[in-house]
Amino acid sequence: MEKLISLAKRRGFIYQGSEIYGGLAGTYDYGPLGIALKNNIKNLWWRMFVDGRDDMYGMDAAILMNARVWETTGHVAGFADPLVECTKCKRRFRSDHLEDKTKCPECGGALGPERQFNMMLSTKVGATEDSSATSYLRPETAQGMFVNFKNVVDSFHPKLPFGLGQIGKAFRNEITPRDFIFRLRELEQMEIEYFVKENDWQRAFEEWRVAMNAWLELVGIDRARTHEVEIAPEDLAHYSKRTIDFEFDYPFGQKELYGLAYRTNFDLSRHAEASKVDLSYFEEATGERTVPHVIEPSFGVDRTLLAVLLSAYTEDEMGGETRTYLKLHPRVAPIKAAVSPLLKNKPELVEKARAVYAMLKQEVPQIMWDDNGNVGKRYRRQDEIGTPFCIVIDFDTLGENPELLDTVTVRDRDTGTQQRLPVSELTNYLKTAIL
Repeated sequence: MEKLISLAKRRGFIYQGSEIYGGLAGTYDYGPLGIALKNNIKNLWWRMFVDGRDDMYGMDAAILMNARVWETTGHVAGFADPLVECTKCKRRFRSDHLEDKTKCPECGGALGPERQFNMMLSTKVGATEDSSATSYLRPETAQGMFVNFKNVVDSFHPKLPFGLGQIGKAFRNEITPRDFIFRLRELEQMEIEYFVKENDWQRAFEEWRVAMNAWLELVGIDRARTHEVEIAPEDLAHYSKRTIDFEFDYPFGQKELYGLAYRTNFDLSRHAEASKVDLSYFEEATGERTVPHVIEPSFGVDRTLLAVLLSAYTEDEMGGETRTYLKLHPRVAPIKAAVSPLLKNKPELVEKARAVYAMLKQEVPQIMWDDNGNVGKRYRRQDEIGTPFCIVIDFDTLGENPELLDTVTVRDRDTGTQQRLPVSELTNYLKTAIL
């Protein structure tokens, strides 16, 4: 884990939030390569689960919502973790994360009694300071979709089953944020609320379970390190009749990566009761009104990115030296290819390399220009950031060997093998690789 964190900072993937001021626990900033990887993951998810289906509608609900939303769903009263405080050093801990619940793991002092700590971050909306101005930074994206259920039905008249998909920020005032970007106070979720008839929930649940497994393959998460864990009835959330957690073998243990829950019609029913707005669905074929039930596949963006990086992190030996590289699938790699002149002090090579670079970048934007250091050092640097291909323009490209005129060397990151390809074939070669 320490090696990955070091690489992530050194190569511009992830930085500690507010680092020059000593940081802020539970917050991280994504650098140039980190945001590229993150966007690739989000775009791939949207393409697979929203644009790639006929029964899905995209959403982007506001982070701030009427406080009654969270009162209705029970978040104000019950969105809490068990907290204990050291009587000596005053540090706070989640008691369910402690092996010894009587002694402080930091200073050895006695721990006080357990109490519930609400994890929602509150704020004030408007100019007044009275309680009516209280709002919350949403702790989940789901409720923004539930409160817009009627709007989407009225606008598009979808047939059941159908779903709403959303990618957005959520906020949780974690007692002890830890394990890099695994447990954060500011996180991002990719969530779906899939509305079904009650009798169809088991079929839909299984379809989404299969789809989530297909997503793990698509994004490049090591399947040997993933596990489906059926949550016991006594451990289910109050709104759930069935939940499966997809867990991943992180260096700090087997922990939750994704969740798949059958939420029944809990949320729509509660919101209809509290708001006095009819949130039922009219079935034209039967003439009946029912409140749809919901299957919820939930994906954490940050945890996905961490699992992708951990799955990709590889050490091997090449050319008699130890090599570190990220074995990222080309479809998620932040840089698809790096273009270089063999020698940067030869104007004719640089000119040709620049032309190849400009041509590729028009069709595949995530292309990097790299002429820093010798070719070997460039390869190692590109390996470490997960670039699948390095394209080198040499004297054969210019016609020193007439048979190789307008061909380039393409090096494969994983094997180190090289092949000659015509410049005219490069764009299609890269596009095919990143599908």
